[in-house]
Amino acid sequence: MARIYPLFSSSKGNCSFIGTEKGGILIDCGVSFKRLSGVLDTNNIPLSAVQGVFITHEHSDHVAGLKMLTKKTGVPVYGMKRTLQRLCDTDKIAPGTPVIDMNGNTISCGGSEVSAFPIPHDAIQPCGYRIHTSDDRWCAVCTDLGYVTPEVDDALRGCRLVLLEANYDEGMLRHGPYPLYLKERILSQNGHLSNIASGAQAAKLVAQGTTHILLGHLSQDNNRPDIAYNAVRDALSGFVQGKDYLLGVSPVESQGGTVIF
Repeated sequence: MARIYPLFSSSKGNCSFIGTEKGGILIDCGVSFKRLSGVLDTNNIPLSAVQGVFITHEHSDHVAGLKMLTKKTGVPVYGMKRTLQRLCDTDKIAPGTPVIDMNGNTISCGGSEVSAFPIPHDAIQPCGYRIHTSDDRWCAVCTDLGYVTPEVDDALRGCRLVLLEANYDEGMLRHGPYPLYLKERILSQNGHLSNIASGAQAAKLVAQGTTHILLGHLSQDNNRPDIAYNAVRDALSGFVQGKDYLLGVSPVESQGGTVIF
């Protein structure tokens, strides 16, 4: 059965595993190799099950452990061309590691078919990923985007599960301690999705048949799991929870747990 393991999810580190203990893929590697190895072990996933790493963009909370992972395992790294070039130029990938440009292609890896779609964010060539599992389930990982573009809409349509960003509560952000330039960056169309925007997109997805919404990339300074959950649940008030959809929040660091979809 198709499974996603939200291993790490916050503004300080992101990484998800899609697959089983026999094989699968990582989306991002934003924590140290030591922490990643420990959480994989907690979830009974051997390191050898990681057959590819798909990078969304070059920010540190998505690539912090990438060099050590590739040095220790030689696992191939996939992503958009300019993102991969930046990672190579800044020594974020171990020498000799296979580096594969998605280039509009669908890639077979870890028992899934993976394609990338562009997202609006302040990175060199950011993307989300749409995954088709071996048991004919579709899911997507879509975080770090300032707003939902038509391309994002198209990529998420038809997915049974979507890991969707709910980065900030607007009131907490506007009245919080961040400097003005950083608030404006987060609020911009190349920033992050608010709880309200996430809820609006979740309602659209559920109306189209998505049954599992997993909120991710919550800011630890400008959000809380209960606030994000309640905001998105309120946006889904026209649907019946447990019948039309299931809603969850990705943990900052997994203590063991998966979502079957």
